[in-house]
Order: sequence, then structure tokens, then C-alpha cells
Amino acid sequence: MTATTAGQPQDRAPIELPHRTRLEILGAVLLGIFLAALDQTIVGTALPVIVTDLAGNELYIWAFTAYLLTTTVSGPIYGKLSDLFGRRPLFMIGVVIFLSGSILSGLSQEMWQLIAFRGLQGLGAGALFPIALATSSRRRSVASTRGCSAPSLA
Repeated sequence: MTATTAGQPQDRAPIELPHRTRLEILGAVLLGIFLAALDQTIVGTALPVIVTDLAGNELYIWAFTAYLLTTTVSGPIYGKLSDLFGRRPLFMIGVVIFLSGSILSGLSQEMWQLIAFRGLQGLGAGALFPIALATSSRRRSVASTRGCSAPSLA
């Protein structure tokens, strides 16, 4: 219970949304997480062939490193910016940057281009996970105060 008003417990979100709207938000957030997770699965499998085609075997590890480094560095920055400017605009910006990096990575003709565009893709991915987690755990149910730690999503 978050607060009491005249003896009445209040367990309500700051903004009441219809159930359908909450499910649409959940679907969009899960789709963003799925996008980033699917990317890692596909790239992890296909990267050896891509690196061989681009003749960059000595730079193979940098394609992963650029992505992971920019994701790790940009995550907390996106978290703070989403607190200041809102989660939706930053999540959408992250998706656009991520997709732009994905398209450019697919169009790269040299290994240095692939590394740079994977870094750009990582900048977008840095927004997806932190903002998705912040969105899904914004409101916690009464059950969370009674021992259940799962966030209330629907």
C-alpha cells in the first residue's frame, strides 16, 4: 500500500489507463526487447560468414566489442534522459537508431564500416532494455509488497 487517505488504502497508478492500452504498451515494449535479442542471435550466428566476406578476420572481435561497448555506455544515459524527457520519445529514438544501425550494417562494404555501424546499432540498443525495464516496473502491485517481486504489467 502506497499511502492512505482518510483511512482508505490507495494502490493506484498515478495515471489510470484502460486495460487494452496497457496491453498495447506491453506489446510494444516486448517487441522492442525481442528486436534487440533477435539481433544478437542472428549476428552471433552469421558474423563469421560476414567477416570472411569483408576480409576482416583480424578485426572479427571488434564487431561485437563496438556493439557491447556502446550499449553499455549509453544505457545509463538513456535511463536518465528518459526520466527527464519521458520514456516513449526516448524508446522510439532508440528503436530508430537501432534500426538505422541495422540497415547500415547490412549495407557495409568494408570491415571498418561494419564496426562503426554496429557501434551505432549499440547506441540504439542501449535505449531498448533500460527503458523497457523502467516502463514495465513503473507500477508495482500490492503483491510486490507482500513478497512477490514481479512487476505488475497488466
